Amino acid sequence: MGIFDKIKGAIWGQAKAAEAAPAPTTTAATANPEPSMTPAPSATVAATSPATSAPAAPVDIASILDAAVRKNGQKLDWKHSIVDLMKALGMDASLPERKELAQELGYTGDAGDSARMNMFLHKALLQKLADNGGKVPADLLN
Repeated sequence: MGIFDKIKGAIWGQAKAAEAAPAPTTTAATANPEPSMTPAPSATVAATSPATSAPAAPVDIASILDAAVRKNGQKLDWKHSIVDLMKALGMDASLPERKELAQELGYTGDAGDSARMNMFLHKALLQKLADNGGKVPADLLN
């Protein structure tokens, strides 16, 4: 699994966890052990089916990363820093990791110029997240 896949998995995993959190409340409210209510289980399944199709909706990258920053407790600026974005997700943001990500994302510049590489990585990563179903604020894609 590549670095991009780890980043995407962390973001999409947090999105699924956020979706799953309200589901038990709905399920508990609709569960009825009464035997005379045999149609109820199929109604419950039908009621939960739309929630299953919810992952087709775009994943709100900004809200996921904002929540990850709050959970992390550090002052991180994921909107401008690839290092902070990776740290917010609990990932290794070391130079070797970023160089590997740069290879995955097609960086052709000098990997020794970490400032330029980091700017490329941030923009390319957000674009690739958008290309893979992420909803990224337009001002971060320009």
